[in-house]
Amino acid sequence: MNQYFIYIMANRAKTLYVGVTSDLQRRVYEHKQKTFEGFTKKYNLTKLVYYETTEDINSAISREKQIKGWLRRKKTQLIESANPECRDLSEGWQETNLDP
Repeated sequence: MNQYFIYIMANRAKTLYVGVTSDLQRRVYEHKQKTFEGFTKKYNLTKLVYYETTEDINSAISREKQIKGWLRRKKTQLIESANPECRDLSEGWQETNLDP
């Protein structure tokens, strides 16, 4: 079965980005390396602060849209419920294994 991830990236100023992917480790690596132009590169969103999983892509997309529609306060509450210290959940991942 496939696995899909709904995730939230942040920066020091606590700007938030919500995304969905089938490969969380690769996608976080791309954000950290600023591989693609866009919002996360512009605002230096390199800290994975939240993620959840599902086996259904449609559920993942619906959940991403749901979270994106929330007020910042509600997104922050979601993050703090799972990650009260707002630490980078990708710390210690072997990023070198993803470098082409």
